[in-house]
Amino acid sequence: MKNSQSIIGILIGLILGAGIAWAGSQGSVPLSIGWPLFGTCVLFAYAVNWLIFLPSFVAHTEHFFDLTGSLTYLSVIALALFFGPADPRAMLIGVLVIIWAARLGSFLFGRVRAAGADSRFVKMKYSFWWFLMTWTLQGLWVSLTLAAGLVAMTTAFAVPLDWAAALGALVWIAGFSIEVIADRQKTAFRADPINDGQFIHTGLWSWSRHPNYLGEIVLWTGIAIIAVPVMQGWQYAALISPVFVYVLLNYVSGVTLLERQGKKRWGNDPAYQEYVANTPVLFMSPPKR
Repeated sequence: MKNSQSIIGILIGLILGAGIAWAGSQGSVPLSIGWPLFGTCVLFAYAVNWLIFLPSFVAHTEHFFDLTGSLTYLSVIALALFFGPADPRAMLIGVLVIIWAARLGSFLFGRVRAAGADSRFVKMKYSFWWFLMTWTLQGLWVSLTLAAGLVAMTTAFAVPLDWAAALGALVWIAGFSIEVIADRQKTAFRADPINDGQFIHTGLWSWSRHPNYLGEIVLWTGIAIIAVPVMQGWQYAALISPVFVYVLLNYVSGVTLLERQGKKRWGNDPAYQEYVANTPVLFMSPPKR
């Protein structure tokens, strides 16, 4: 990627981050210095990524990229809980995001360590602007994904726990369970030498070609449901969170890339062709017999 393209990507990431920071800060509790807590959390999300980018670029390593994503979530949650109202709704969202971030971060970090490298970064980690753009966009990813939950954790308008909190928690549990089970099934599949070079089509993977991504979308939808009752005015823009996760995973990074790789590796395999024809890309349905 050309430097000019990377710089444009960085600017777009900053503009979008500034937009969600402004919208979410309407009704946010202020810090003692007068800054809205929501906007400060967004700025902090970018700062964490830039801070860890520097030694990562010097060492030309991507090993800490995914771990930093989880660390950013945990850091932002800690900041919001420490300076925010820390009411029951905020605490509920904080606990759910901490559980998710800790699990996913350790899982992805372990996977990269086991593989030795991440193919996405082979060329990127040697280009300053390209690599910086990726870390900047990770700050944006955290900010947009967490936006709905962050509104509820930083708002000056608290609402007691209600049916929306209960429903959202149940939706989150469903999504988290799907994601964890799918990841474990795929890890176990790959660990078995007999499956070397094969594609997984068992367990949840017989119901969906990407059940782990479905679980991710569902759990963030649960967080948004919990947050809705406290939203006012421009804060409703934070409902972009689950929409952003869906668009990102389905059209930008996850599904699109893996479908292309799958077609390249097994496109001529009749068994894979049958699997693709009979199994939904994302949303699950019972296997066709």
